[in-house]
Amino acid sequence: MPRYEYRCRTCGDTFELSRPMAESSAPAACPAGHDDTVKLLSTVAVAGTAAAPAPRAGGGGGGGGCCGGGCCG
Repeated sequence: MPRYEYRCRTCGDTFELSRPMAESSAPAACPAGHDDTVKLLSTVAVAGTAAAPAPRAGGGGGGGGCCGGGCCG
């Protein structure tokens, strides 16, 4: 079940609730009992890196294909 993060506008507390996606927009009371809350936008964590792969030892072109094989010029 997904977890959603909310912030209470009355006390400023931030809290999470596990609830079905169909109920993600339903009102949520903060743990202190206040009803004036807002659902926060969540960020998604993605494993891995965005870095380019390291160049192969020996430099030079790749194997196969017209431009990778050196027949373009």
